Amino acid sequence: MGFLRSQLIETCKLPYPSSSYAGQTIIITGSNTGLGKEAACHYARLGATRLILAVRNLEKGHAAREDIIQTTATVDDEAGNETKRTTLIDVWELDMAEYASVQAFGARVEAELDRVDIFHANAGLVCPQYSRAEGNETMITVNYISTFLLAALVLPKLKATAARFATRPTLVITSSGAHEHTKFPQKAATNILPAVNDPNYAGGAHWKDQYPVSKLLGVFAVRSIMKEHPTDSYPVTINLVSPGVCHSELARGAEGFQKVAFSVMKAAVARTAEQGSRTLVHAGVQSAASHGQYLADCRVAQPSAVVLENGDVQDRLWVELKAKLEAIQPGVTSNF
Repeated sequence: MGFLRSQLIETCKLPYPSSSYAGQTIIITGSNTGLGKEAACHYARLGATRLILAVRNLEKGHAAREDIIQTTATVDDEAGNETKRTTLIDVWELDMAEYASVQAFGARVEAELDRVDIFHANAGLVCPQYSRAEGNETMITVNYISTFLLAALVLPKLKATAARFATRPTLVITSSGAHEHTKFPQKAATNILPAVNDPNYAGGAHWKDQYPVSKLLGVFAVRSIMKEHPTDSYPVTINLVSPGVCHSELARGAEGFQKVAFSVMKAAVARTAEQGSRTLVHAGVQSAASHGQYLADCRVAQPSAVVLENGDVQDRLWVELKAKLEAIQPGVTSNF
């Protein structure tokens, strides 16, 4: 009932973005389609100075850029008068399934941008069957390990922005209410990451848990960052946002019954991509009070009971994740 209330009632209450983003530089990953693209439209409409569309496919990214430019060719200023859009929109390559691409993107952010005010780690995927990328199950690589590798790589620029411009940047990680739909069967394993990557386990009877688990791990990680770096001593706000079930290409690889079931559910209750994008933009403008928090329906919400009741698992996962990131790029976890 809570899910249906969120999708059918709370959707109507999602605030339409109206803040000014003049002077700000905003990066959105996974922004050539769906929620990311719609969020980009809002930021351009509201006068962001610079917008970076981080995409895997540059051709699709440039097509999205042109569409955003056309859609926001003129915007309303604070007085309600129509004026020309002034946002500079760039398209940068980023493939979350490849650590080298994530590292190259992070280096480019550091080298080419003088500031980053809002960073949306929005790229993610649902896989219909077991596959591997960078030695892990693909969803674990994209939705979890690469997401936090990217976060670690861009945090120095966010912190520098805070110091130089006396502001508080925000790093928003797109999560999912799906994280509530698993009891996390691998949590009892001695080494959890190998267990969530095990093709005989994750790829077998527990495959239905794999996407929820990949998102659950991210909730644990953000809470670990907040535990290690509390709000009052940290210059950046890091939060999570669940956009709800939306019409998007997230499950574009679904097949057979899974595809039919997901299509029926979306037809019945899904938010539009624009409505879902409002939750992303809302999270991007939230105060320090949202640091380490999980947001849904444009307000702070409680994550699943599995998260709240397994602090020891959270601590073990944080140790494992940091070790994994250090193996990819030594020293990177000091950026947290």
